[in-house]
Amino acid sequence: MPHQAATVNTPWEQVADSIEFIPAAYSEKTEPESVAQEMLRCDSAEIDRLVDAGLPFEYRSGVRHFDANDLYNLGMYSNKSTTQPELTFRMLFRFAARPLDDLLRPKTWDFRVRLECVDCAGAAPWRFEEPDVVRFGGSVADVTRPAAGPGSAEYAATVTTTGARTPLVSPVLRRLTRDYLDAGYRWQMIPVAMQADYEQVHALGATSCIAASLFLAEQFRAAGYRAEAKRGWFCGVLGGALDLPHACVEVEDDDGAFRTVDIAKAQLAARLSPDTGDFQELCLGSIYNKVIPSTASGNAPFGYHECGSPLPMRVHADIRSVRSS
Repeated sequence: MPHQAATVNTPWEQVADSIEFIPAAYSEKTEPESVAQEMLRCDSAEIDRLVDAGLPFEYRSGVRHFDANDLYNLGMYSNKSTTQPELTFRMLFRFAARPLDDLLRPKTWDFRVRLECVDCAGAAPWRFEEPDVVRFGGSVADVTRPAAGPGSAEYAATVTTTGARTPLVSPVLRRLTRDYLDAGYRWQMIPVAMQADYEQVHALGATSCIAASLFLAEQFRAAGYRAEAKRGWFCGVLGGALDLPHACVEVEDDDGAFRTVDIAKAQLAARLSPDTGDFQELCLGSIYNKVIPSTASGNAPFGYHECGSPLPMRVHADIRSVRSS
């Protein structure tokens, strides 16, 4: 069962007990202790207490290194109001408590994605799952696609998104969606590779956008509906400085129209603010202008390099709002 939320001024030992650390098979301990102290606004003695409470680490050149997801989750659920994750997500979701009209108007983005081939084996074509906004009333212009080559490449475009209120019609789809929201899973930052195994994620009492979308799409299909989890990008996150993986479910409703269920954003908004009811409802069937869907399936990568490298390609998105003149 999911753990109960930490309370204000909860000791770090209890905060550590309130989350699930990333399993070793998926953990990448890349953040040095100095970064951990900065993210959590704590000193070395407090890091010692977290390590004693189970925070996984590994030594590298005599310095303790930690998984960024573990640090994000500790900070987000610390209720200390000072950690970087708390401040980041609180700022991120300020929009969810504002009037919905801002989320329904057309919005233009400077969309840039850097593709990096790890252990590249040489020059080869790049394959990239591009923005898929036209069928949702948006547009893509000024496209620069990656040319064949080694190492790294970039995709760039001007992308315009828009929103529309299209709530779920089917009582079956609404019930299945509500059942998941009521199940009590806790949203956590989880590596993308692990999110594809939603059973393992749920066994920890946790959830994430990809895990939730894959599970819900399967539930919709079992109920007789055409549904697929799709990946995309959540836009304007700290001016493009924070790249959050995103996924949602596209499902054919009783009236024959396809609708989008962004269930993880509904969960996260509910966790971060009590004044986001209208936005949470918008996530259950409608579209809004802060999401750029792609052509990638929910458990598929955004692309790959055909050089033959066995390691997955790294994708770094930088998506910035284009202000109207």
